[in-house]
Amino acid sequence: MCSDTTTAFSAGTRTETDSLGSIDIPADRYWGPQTERARRLFRIGIERFPPGMIRAVGLHKWACAEANQRLGELPAELAGAIRDAAEEIIEGRRDADFPLPIWQTGSGTQTNMNANEVISNRANEMLGQTLGTRKPVHPNDHVNRGQSSNDNFPTMMHIAAVEAVEGRLLPALGRLHAALWRRSEEWAEIIKLGRTHMMDAVPMTLGQETAAWARQVELGQERLRGVLPRLLSLPQGGTAVGTGLNRHRDFDAVFCTILTERTGLAFSPNPNKFEGMGAHDAFVELQGAMNTIAVSLNKVANDIRLLGSGPRSGLGELVVPADGLSSSIMPGKTNPTQSEALTMVCAQVMGNTTTVTVAGAQGHLELNVFKPVIIQAVLQSATLLADAAESFAEHMVLKLEPNRERIAENLARSLMLVTALNPRIGYDKAVAIGKKALAENLTLKEAAQRLGHVAPEDFDRWVRPEDMVTPGATLDGGG
Repeated sequence: MCSDTTTAFSAGTRTETDSLGSIDIPADRYWGPQTERARRLFRIGIERFPPGMIRAVGLHKWACAEANQRLGELPAELAGAIRDAAEEIIEGRRDADFPLPIWQTGSGTQTNMNANEVISNRANEMLGQTLGTRKPVHPNDHVNRGQSSNDNFPTMMHIAAVEAVEGRLLPALGRLHAALWRRSEEWAEIIKLGRTHMMDAVPMTLGQETAAWARQVELGQERLRGVLPRLLSLPQGGTAVGTGLNRHRDFDAVFCTILTERTGLAFSPNPNKFEGMGAHDAFVELQGAMNTIAVSLNKVANDIRLLGSGPRSGLGELVVPADGLSSSIMPGKTNPTQSEALTMVCAQVMGNTTTVTVAGAQGHLELNVFKPVIIQAVLQSATLLADAAESFAEHMVLKLEPNRERIAENLARSLMLVTALNPRIGYDKAVAIGKKALAENLTLKEAAQRLGHVAPEDFDRWVRPEDMVTPGATLDGGG
């Protein structure tokens, strides 16, 4: 029995006693007194850290134990047991032992102590001890050696965010980009009516329209890659306020080397630990990039929703895929469900941006104390965008079909084809042709002939939609 901790068991619970007193803990759980007190104190909401964050907790503690062993700060037997226990967290086998809400101390202290206690108890169990003994592996002296919640938790945040971006969001956006680019190539020769101000404009191709969406997604990927260097820079080693008190002088560098070896991600020590602990500008920047992606995807989803509206009394230029879902009252109705799901995700991400912005501004002196809500919002944004992008690519973009007949009909009826006459007869005469055609329900060709501005044969040579989708073609052709 440890001098400052005793453990007693009763039906369904065990009683642990530490320097703050005795407390009953569920017998089958690996957390300890600090976690149990926090669990009872912070009964706020239902939000819990997602598996990606708990995995980052395990990776962090695994790398800390390995670093301390390499630096001679921990004996191999204890470090090995800590790593083995942390490995179970990495694998997702201990998720149920992290019961705390995100609404806790803003430094994430309770979750860091939760990890220390779970790892200590499990490591000791592996070494033949009962839960709660704190021997030979102590949660603070060994699992948390050379560390503080103040540098641990933000480092866990960085690990989780980088893995979410590299492992989930970038690949998902890559799939959406590939789907959009594929359709842009397939539809490169389909000439359609362009629209500005939601009104008829000059011709373009459906491929050009789709390529613009693909480019938005591509630029979103570039924005994410741009913020990664700041996310890969870790504050680990700052301990309490940034000075590195109570840790080995090389701990931060060795920790990052080990973490890089383990994950394949190029983590490096933040050269200014005070910045990495007192400010979380990198997360504000990341959320800002995801906010921009949400804005982009919202446009893509709405454009497809508009072009697919109808099918008879809307624009009707795209055929939205039937997904097997329908109205509860209107038989056979097909709705753009994927667009609606994606735009709701975008709304949530935009809301998260406000949360992260406000939380990121709470860096008072040497510590930002809004860390849990920052990482919860960031990881939710990354996960939702990744899931929605993949769903939209698979169930909307790759199943869309152009309504060629409707596209051709809308193009032929457009009065904006008169724009091709500007260089030939001048803007004022072209306006007169367009107004006459609209007022008298004539074709542009008929209106031009009646006004005497353009002969029929010249109209046919000069007003060619296929020549209006690239620069200079209307001037180069037709004589």
